[in-house]
Amino acid sequence: MISHVTGGGQLPPEKTSFTANQQSPRWAVILAGGDGTRLRPLTRVIAGDERPKQFCAVLGDDTLLGQTRSRVALAVKPSQTFFALTQDHERFYNSLLADVPRERLVIQPKNAGTAPAVLYSLLRLSKVAPSSTVAFFPSDHYFSDDRGFMSYVETAFEAARTRDETVILLGVKPGGPEGEYGWIEPILPGLMENPDALCGVRRFWEKPSAEFAGTLMERGCLWNSFVMVGTVSAFLGMIRRASPELFDRFRRVELKLNTADEAEAIAGLYSQIYDVNFSHEVLAASPADLAVLPVGGLKWSDLGKPQRVLSTMVELGMPRAAERLWKSAAASKGTTPGT
Repeated sequence: MISHVTGGGQLPPEKTSFTANQQSPRWAVILAGGDGTRLRPLTRVIAGDERPKQFCAVLGDDTLLGQTRSRVALAVKPSQTFFALTQDHERFYNSLLADVPRERLVIQPKNAGTAPAVLYSLLRLSKVAPSSTVAFFPSDHYFSDDRGFMSYVETAFEAARTRDETVILLGVKPGGPEGEYGWIEPILPGLMENPDALCGVRRFWEKPSAEFAGTLMERGCLWNSFVMVGTVSAFLGMIRRASPELFDRFRRVELKLNTADEAEAIAGLYSQIYDVNFSHEVLAASPADLAVLPVGGLKWSDLGKPQRVLSTMVELGMPRAAERLWKSAAASKGTTPGT
């Protein structure tokens, strides 16, 4: 494991329950409930159907979900990994997750945004490992160096043991003024002293203009990878403070989780809730509850747009495959993949 510096200034104070957290198991949640509509022009060509991108072999022979599972397994046991899914996608994930026990599948009746998926997973996890530390991973991202990236996740797990009320975000050092990403603005003194230091969070910037993204780069801001690590209690406390209505609705069905009544209770709950974005409504509202660990030395993409997929394919030495995919997608219903 690479040892990253976890010092830095202006963080929330370390808590006193270090010994207890040292004994806590390590868990992961892979978020795989998204619909992937923006990438549909490419995934239709790749898979021949309407499946979301995480269930497609977008880069290479394995699906994005399969690649994420392999990456996460470098730091977390597969037996301690949950999957947040959506019922409508069952025909796509059943074969891919056939080896996963049903109790580790968090199946939502519908996709209601990332906040319900995170909260539902946390409450399910709290039933089996309430004192655990958990990392959340999107299932549709690309990293040029999986082992290098997961070494940063290891560092975040270690840091979360001593700061058990702080959620640690992994912020990627930007490769350019990308206006389509969310940006994290760190509290700079720590980073000025050591550019690899764990540091407090000042605020978030969501999808800035390209010009302003250049300014954010100059300020030392980081891309929000949406990979985050913290104790179950830290996540739950942050959500309760930032989104009390959503939190209370889930709390009302908590006793039904992991029982025969769970599916009915969750179906009723999801019929009443609106879409809630975790980055917008929880993280952006909670900078005091957060720290950010800068991630460098590798490339990252959330593969949210066709052009990012095509560019990544070229980087991976697949220019001809990228060109064929672009032409096929462009010929389908007049779609232009680069938009």
